[in-house]
Amino acid sequence: MQIDNDIYRKQRLENMRSLIEAGYKPFGHAFKRTGSLAEIRKNFEENKTVSVAGRLMTIRQMGKSTFADLRDGTDRFQIYVGLQIVGELPYKAFHKLDIGDHIGVAGKLFTTRTGEKTINVESWTLLSKALLPLPEKWHGLKDVEARYRQRYLDLVANPEVREHFNKRSEIIREIRAFLTERGFIEVETPMMQPQAGGAAAKPFVTNYTALGCEMFLRIAPELYLKRLLVGGYDKIFELNRNFRNEGLSRTHNPEFTMLEIYEAYSDVRGMKELVKTMIQHVAKQVCGTLKVGNDELAVDLSGEWREVLYKDLIKEKMGDDWFNTGIEEARKRAKSIGLEIDPSWDHLLITHEVYEKTIEKTLINPTFVMRFPSRLIPLAKTCEDDVDSADVFELVIRGQEVAPAYSELNDPIAQRQKLEVQAGENREKVDEDFITALEYGMPPAGGMGVGIDRLVMILLGIDSIRDVILFPQLKPKS
Repeated sequence: MQIDNDIYRKQRLENMRSLIEAGYKPFGHAFKRTGSLAEIRKNFEENKTVSVAGRLMTIRQMGKSTFADLRDGTDRFQIYVGLQIVGELPYKAFHKLDIGDHIGVAGKLFTTRTGEKTINVESWTLLSKALLPLPEKWHGLKDVEARYRQRYLDLVANPEVREHFNKRSEIIREIRAFLTERGFIEVETPMMQPQAGGAAAKPFVTNYTALGCEMFLRIAPELYLKRLLVGGYDKIFELNRNFRNEGLSRTHNPEFTMLEIYEAYSDVRGMKELVKTMIQHVAKQVCGTLKVGNDELAVDLSGEWREVLYKDLIKEKMGDDWFNTGIEEARKRAKSIGLEIDPSWDHLLITHEVYEKTIEKTLINPTFVMRFPSRLIPLAKTCEDDVDSADVFELVIRGQEVAPAYSELNDPIAQRQKLEVQAGENREKVDEDFITALEYGMPPAGGMGVGIDRLVMILLGIDSIRDVILFPQLKPKS
């Protein structure tokens, strides 16, 4: 491939020199357009004069006339270049252009005998010369790793990929509009933090030279957003990046987009109504239906959103007596269903491994899994009727956790105790400023995180997180 590219590049450099000799600058200037190609098509009128720009995708020469296809970020449009109209020198120069070059054209609209809407070019100009050919002779980029490493080529070669990312933008825009309409204010909190809090995950570590201290890329914005509740904000959200120095998989990328929502004087039940209404609204607006995805990835968002207790799901899988078994019996049963169990794990961690590895992936249509073990979720309130259960849910769709939500813990004394237990011997990991903020009084609140990348996957029926992130993380080439 590299040898072929070298040959093509030399030929394109020769063509560029010919164009320069003909008076065309290879990396030109701004070009005033009368509209995008999609707008030109939508407002088409015979003999209307237009100016458009785009990338050449095909060139078909037929004697003294040439047809070509232009593509911009909105559409494809046919152009016609005739010797008698543009003149001899511009016509000859046009044939020194290559597939992938950007040009601007001006001319009049007409319809060919075959019914194709076309621009009859009266003049053209070179805007940017492509020195390398588009992939696979412009019939599509198929190599998966190349698609991710060179996403710019993927977007050119595979229009459906660009459409997926257009839809992603629409989804995010609708989420913002939905929340803003309901009185939520969008805020921004630090991405570099002196302590990595708000979730249990391995952070990325950096050094702040000016302050002479170690900093962490945030794993979650939760503790800062709760500070804003203390400060008097009632309804807030942040839609931005989180970073976790952990594995790569079909559903995990170390840099990911998260929506976090907090509402004072609400609770987990308020979050349940909010997330269901929001996802259904976005699906209707962007996808035009509540039945999203396709084939085995299809999900019906219009049906029942099941509610089920975490403990009941475990019992269905492992037996009604599971929570009365000893540690050795639990370990034995877990291994019998194919799980690898760390010898240091207690009953709780074995139980959660059963849930994450064997149960969660079976929950296809929307399911609110309620009341997780409180030990796993130190930032949530416990249930009034069961101190061993947290007043939380995880919304699972198509086998993926999409949105965990809590009745937020606002008792500073209880919060300190839970964070100290979580920190163990590393007491310095307890965020003292956060505890201090709680002592000034945080209102009862509902809080929720929504994984945007996973939600986009579900709504568009996409199986890999890398296909909804423009530039996913990859191991550098050696």
